Amino acid sequence: MKTYLFCLIVLGSLACQQPSDKNGATGSNQSKSTSFKAHSTAFDQSFGNLLTAYLQLKNQLVAEKDSGIAQATRALVLASDSLKLSELQADSNLVQTAFSYSDGISSEAQGLLGENNLLSKRRSFQMISDQLYDLIRTVQFSQKPLYRFYCNKAFEDQGAFWISDQTIVMNPYQPSIKPICGEIKDTISFTTN
Repeated sequence: MKTYLFCLIVLGSLACQQPSDKNGATGSNQSKSTSFKAHSTAFDQSFGNLLTAYLQLKNQLVAEKDSGIAQATRALVLASDSLKLSELQADSNLVQTAFSYSDGISSEAQGLLGENNLLSKRRSFQMISDQLYDLIRTVQFSQKPLYRFYCNKAFEDQGAFWISDQTIVMNPYQPSIKPICGEIKDTISFTTN
């Protein structure tokens, strides 16, 4: 009985350990998967358009240019509404989940267009960033690595995330008069077989 109990404890502790990567390191902050089917060219192109519009909006928030923010936001709404989720090669539950994130991005971007001040626009962008991160992970977009940044000083020390295709900190939440704040919290890189 003692041997059985000991084996049960050992197996339980092994099951709770984090998986290791090829080099034996555990707790990696990199999102990866190799079990997802490759996407169609049409889907990848439409998702690339969504990502481009998001990155343009981020850059306009960094530059604090209202006209550029509005233009990039309209492009984001169009790209989100035009996302070719029917081309996504996945089960219907995953497609429905992706649709809900895409719809949330579009709705929040439309709300951003109605905001009157930069702080409110940045708060909307934070919600868009969180939904885009979930969407990227859901569809496992694999065309290029992306980086999820975090600034703990954003919104009076509440903190906020954003996504970039560069490792350079370009914080869309901090006004230009404050010091640069941001660190990479996740590298989003999915590989296809």
